[in-house]
Amino acid sequence: MQARGPLMIEHRLIERMLSLVKEALVQIESARKVDPVFVDTAVDFIRTYADRTHHGKEEDILFREMGKRPLSAADQRIMEELIEEHLFGRRMTKELVEANTRYRHGDESALADIVGRLRTLVEFYPKHIEKEDKIFFPAARAYFSDEEDQAMLAEFHEFDRRMIHEKYTSVVEALANRQGSD
Repeated sequence: MQARGPLMIEHRLIERMLSLVKEALVQIESARKVDPVFVDTAVDFIRTYADRTHHGKEEDILFREMGKRPLSAADQRIMEELIEEHLFGRRMTKELVEANTRYRHGDESALADIVGRLRTLVEFYPKHIEKEDKIFFPAARAYFSDEEDQAMLAEFHEFDRRMIHEKYTSVVEALANRQGSD
């Protein structure tokens, strides 16, 4: 398997989640209410899987390695666009969390912000994924020998192995901090 293989497999799971969010949006708009736990679940998926795990491999490994190469102007521009798009996704997710918190505290006007941010994310990510799958990943592959590609693949696997420990260490720390503040 090439290094881009796991990234593309992860894209398929992200697309499945986006499809579920899109379906939920129909229900949310119809009922004019949202289950804040659903939003929490979507946010956890976006932050942990799509951003920290998936984008983490892209930014911390692939983009790092690409940055060591003399990239064409077009490839450099696309990599910079992808980094900006990752930042955009993080901002939208942060705003979604803020709106969900307001909604939980009885601010009914926050529902429009929740719907808006969810809609933005389900419209944004497919275009971002397509740019990576069809343009950037094929172009990136040309910068690496087979050995370098396999070394990146191995680093992706190590990144994933550490990720589960990072996730649940933060869960325990957050719970401990919450109990300590009560």
